[in-house]
Amino acid sequence: MTNLKAIGNSTSKKRYAILAMVFITVVINYLDRSNISVAAFAMKEDLALSNIQMGYIFSAFAWTYACLQIPGGIVADKFPTRILYTIIMALWSIATLIQGFVNSFAALIGLRASIGVFEAPSYPINNLVVTRWFPENERASAIAIYTSGQFLGLAFLTPTLVAIQNYMGWRGLFIISGIIGLVWAGIWYLFYRDPNDHKKVSASELEYIEKGGGLFDKKSTSEKNQKFKWQDFKQAFMYRKLWGLYIGQFCLGATTIFFLTWFPTYLVEFRGLDFLKSGFLASIPFLAAFVGVLLSGFTSDFLIKKKYSVEIARKAPIIIGMLLSTCIIGANYTDSTFFIILFLAVAFFGNGLASIAWVFISLMAPKKMIGLTGGAFNFIGGLAGVVVPVAIGYLVEDGDFSPALFFIGGIALLGFISYTFIVGKVERIVPKF
Repeated sequence: MTNLKAIGNSTSKKRYAILAMVFITVVINYLDRSNISVAAFAMKEDLALSNIQMGYIFSAFAWTYACLQIPGGIVADKFPTRILYTIIMALWSIATLIQGFVNSFAALIGLRASIGVFEAPSYPINNLVVTRWFPENERASAIAIYTSGQFLGLAFLTPTLVAIQNYMGWRGLFIISGIIGLVWAGIWYLFYRDPNDHKKVSASELEYIEKGGGLFDKKSTSEKNQKFKWQDFKQAFMYRKLWGLYIGQFCLGATTIFFLTWFPTYLVEFRGLDFLKSGFLASIPFLAAFVGVLLSGFTSDFLIKKKYSVEIARKAPIIIGMLLSTCIIGANYTDSTFFIILFLAVAFFGNGLASIAWVFISLMAPKKMIGLTGGAFNFIGGLAGVVVPVAIGYLVEDGDFSPALFFIGGIALLGFISYTFIVGKVERIVPKF
């Protein structure tokens, strides 16, 4: 019997370089999603926009992003990752850059929606890359590392973005963000390869990945892929287990969307904090989420290696995280800046713990439908981006933000219920037909 640990110790480590590339891509992905939250306060004043209008601008990204998750997952399954990611990254970066030149509510809606179109395949692609490049006993850690990019990047970038806007205006913020994405799109094309197409990956590393459950395709990427079947689409929605994951992802997304959209406005407009100071305070919950997702991923893989059940190793961090996310409600009961940030940081730490949920797609989706199932998973999760920003816009229109935090906390509780009682046993789904 092959000793996987021995192979893993002697093999090349190209999978970690690939993971670093995915991490940077996620940072840029979330930079272009969330820069609108930093720009919002100045944009709202400059363009005379209401809270309700801002709610629609915040949610416009998710209208198309959510609706195109399933097509995005299908596209991720069928087209070469290197080329597809390069194209969509360049396109969403161009749309980000153009936001710096517009002056109307309608144009902002259109551009935010177009970014959602081009980013739609991104997370199904990320999951496919990790599924191909990492064995199962390293996968939660790998997912945690690339997912942490959205938190660590924003934690360190938020003060920088605030400073850029302070000196160059909100238009300059969008232009610089777009240029960064265009440069990285070129780098991705030059350096990314799938395992069998990577000239510097060793045979022992390929063996280690495959024997550990990596699902890279042994065929050349030039070979014809299997055609999409509508029966595949039905499979993605006919299992209770998958619906438990989908509902959980919606609930996870609700907390994330609050921090990516309304959070800086909450600190500045509803809590009266200085704009520059708010940039540094806003980074604290993102750092907490970063710690949470890494703790979750590495702890989960450690428990797997110690032979704990998959239910304990994979589900426990998510269930605990969803419960901690309900702590966001505590900010309603204090006027102390310290405790406001503390409650929000604990809530986002919990969100980070729960953010390894993509590991369930790797472990439970039918083998030939990982992209499609990931698309369905992110579609339902993306609906939070449609509902939550608009709902908050209406809830806070009278100047009171507390109903919005009750709303977010309640959705987090629903996520706890879904993962606890609906997902059930963690096992690979074998299609019924």
